[in-house]
Amino acid sequence: MTRAELAKLIGKDVKTLNNWEKTNPELVKLINQGLALDEHIEEVEKSLKKLKEIKESANSGKFKLK
Repeated sequence: MTRAELAKLIGKDVKTLNNWEKTNPELVKLINQGLALDEHIEEVEKSLKKLKEIKESANSGKFKLK
């Protein structure tokens, strides 16, 4: 993600983001970690949905999964 995209995502301009990187790098680090966590949660949710679909498919057959 570019700085411009990140700034737009958090509702700030690039100049503000650049200032934060200089004066408060921990804040920028936390923002990036939060975004990475959001991505990971989305991946896990997709995997869970797929697993539920597999379970439903298996349960519609002869053998039932618990």
